[in-house]
Amino acid sequence: MINLSQIATEQANPATKHIDELSTIDMLKTINAEDQKVACSLEPALPVIADVVDVIAYKIKQGGRLFYIGAGTSGRLGILDAVECPPTFGTDPELVIGIIAGGTPAIFKAVEGAEDSTELALGDLNEYCFNHKDVLVGIAASGRTPYTLSAIKYARELGATSVSLTCSPNSPMEEAAEYAIVVQPGPEVITGSTRLKAGTAQKLVLNMLSTGTMIKLGKVYGHLMVDVKASNQKLTERATRIVMEVTDCDRETAVEALNNAKGKAKLAIFHIISGETIENSKRLLNEADGYIGQAIKNLTL
Repeated sequence: MINLSQIATEQANPATKHIDELSTIDMLKTINAEDQKVACSLEPALPVIADVVDVIAYKIKQGGRLFYIGAGTSGRLGILDAVECPPTFGTDPELVIGIIAGGTPAIFKAVEGAEDSTELALGDLNEYCFNHKDVLVGIAASGRTPYTLSAIKYARELGATSVSLTCSPNSPMEEAAEYAIVVQPGPEVITGSTRLKAGTAQKLVLNMLSTGTMIKLGKVYGHLMVDVKASNQKLTERATRIVMEVTDCDRETAVEALNNAKGKAKLAIFHIISGETIENSKRLLNEADGYIGQAIKNLTL
C-alpha cells in the first residue's frame, strides 16, 4: 500500500479547491499563477544541478554516456530531452539516451504495470550495455517509482554515477542516488496530476542538465549552437546565420564554407576565421578538443 498522504506531489492545493466553478478565464489565470511558481522552485536545487552538470561533462569526456530513465510523463520528458541533443548540438544519437518503462509503445500509450517492475529497468539498461562510465538520471515526481528506483540502485552497484530527479523530498530515490536533485513546485492544480507543475519543473531541470553539459563540452560558442546539425532546411538556414554572425561574413561566403565543411558550422566558422584549409581547420579544432574559442586563441600562440 502506497501512502499518498506522505508524497508532496499528492497534496491538495488550496488555491484550486474550487477551480471547477470558475469562469474559463479565471480558471486559466489560476493555472498560470501556479505555473509561475515553478521556475522559482528550482533555485534551491541549483548547486546540486551544477555539480551534476560538471560530472556529466567529465564522464562524457572519459567516454561515458548520459541516460535518462523514468516511467510515464517522467520517461517521456527524458526522451524528449535526449532526442533534441543530436540536431541541436551535433551529438551522436547514442550519447544521450532516454529510456521509458514499457519501451516505445509507452511513449504514446500507458503500458500497464511497467512502472512497477524492478527487473524491467535492468533489462532495458543492459540493452545499451550500461556500465560504470555512464551517468544515469532517474526521473520520478514522487521519487518512489519501482522501475526508476531499481535503475538507480543498479547504477550504483555498477559504479556508474546515479542521479535522482524528484519533486517530493525524503523519497527512496533521493536516498538511493549519489546526487539528489529535489525540486518542490508545490501541490498540483489538479491533485496528483504530475504532468503539470512537476512535469514543468522536471523539463526545466533537464534543459539545464543537457544544455549546461553541452556548453561545458564546447558545443556552444557565445550564445550560439555552433555544433548544430544541418539536417533540414530550417537547421541549414540556422547554421548559415550562425556562421555569418560569428565571422561577420556574407551569405555566399558562409554557404561556401558550410558546403566545404559538409554542413558543420563550427568547422566552417574556424575555417573562415583562421584562413586555414578545411583539413587544417579540422586538425586545429581537434587539438583544442573542439572548443572553438580555444582554437582561436591558439592561433595567436
